[in-house]
Amino acid sequence: MARLDSSYLPRGNPCAQCSKPIPRPDWVESSPGRTSFLWFCRACDYRFEAIAIYEEADPDALAA
Repeated sequence: MARLDSSYLPRGNPCAQCSKPIPRPDWVESSPGRTSFLWFCRACDYRFEAIAIYEEADPDALAA
């Protein structure tokens, strides 16, 4: 499922090629346990993907 709007978006991520800060990702895609961010640097025209992987929530902790 693709998500373009989020309550939390990383800001100012440095370009993997030239290290210039990029204001926000061009694309955000989420799936269970991970979020992918597509970054595009307008300074050097470099594109790269960053992936955040989250631990699964403990199902016993949710049962209260």
